[in-house]
Parts: sequence; C-alpha cells; structure tokens
Amino acid sequence: MDKNTIEQRIIELKMEYVRAQDDLEKHESVGADATSAEKRLVIIEAELEELRKLHL
Repeated sequence: MDKNTIEQRIIELKMEYVRAQDDLEKHESVGADATSAEKRLVIIEAELEELRKLHL
C-alpha cells in the first residue's frame, strides 16, 4: 500500500468508527444488544493500529 492509500483508509476508518460509536450508544440507550457494534469497534481499532504502523 502506498502512503496516500493508507492515509485515505485511515480517514475512512475514522468515519466508520464514529458511526459505530453512534450505533453502540443507540443500542445501549434502548437496552438492546450492543455486542455487534462493540465487535466492530474492536475490528476498526485493530485495523487502524496496523495502518498507523505501516504509515510510519
């Protein structure tokens, strides 16, 4: 992956992370199962970590 591709993916993941956080908050506020949103956040965090390592 080149630097621009990595930077673009990081931006996309940050936006996706915000959406997943919103979903998690909505689920928690109504007492619904938030497991899938929590899992998605963990996956996004892991990918962001890997991309940041590549970006350095």
